[in-house]
Amino acid sequence: MRLSLPEIRPYALPTTAELPEGRVGWTPDPARAALLVHDMQRYFVAPYAGAPIPEVTANIAALVAACRAGGVPVFYTAQPGRQDAPDRGLLTEFWGDGIGAVIDADPRAADIVDELAPAGNDVVVAKWRYSAFQRSAFAEQLAARGRDQLLITGVYAHIGCQATAVEAFMRDVRPFLVADAVADFSRERHDQACEYVAQRCGAVTTTAVALDALSAPIPAGALR
Repeated sequence: MRLSLPEIRPYALPTTAELPEGRVGWTPDPARAALLVHDMQRYFVAPYAGAPIPEVTANIAALVAACRAGGVPVFYTAQPGRQDAPDRGLLTEFWGDGIGAVIDADPRAADIVDELAPAGNDVVVAKWRYSAFQRSAFAEQLAARGRDQLLITGVYAHIGCQATAVEAFMRDVRPFLVADAVADFSRERHDQACEYVAQRCGAVTTTAVALDALSAPIPAGALR
């Protein structure tokens, strides 16, 4: 699969002790929260040579299961496999044709990875720009469900996950970046995203804390 993305070497997820200090003491509330699985498509996961994708995928799966069981809405973002030039816009100048460059060779390139496939009442939001809110009805869908908290998981932490967190904040939706349920180009980028969110727009949390708030079992290996 030919990519416009860098090869991503394995790295270890941050430990709880390594997470940045935050400015707010927010706690996820299952009556107010929604879960976002951000861009976990085959195309975007393909560059990883190993860790932390298996761990991140397992943690996201645990959150998805807990949210489905507890009636917490689950949203996915996914870029369309084929995009006209006006739809893709400036993304082409930074990232080339993206999924469109490989979709003929791999018709499943735009699919969400099998372990996290949407089901039931899950909502898939078409992704056109870094933020999930851009050119979509995502904000209205959250409001219609009475949700003003957003648990953010997926890839890539310092690009779309961070941009979505910033825009959630600017829309008075409290973002929670789940530090061990996101992945990035490197540990350095991962840490930068956590630091930015913690200091500028949201809370950085862990899978275990989120699952505890959702009253769900905590998987082995999740940050506590």
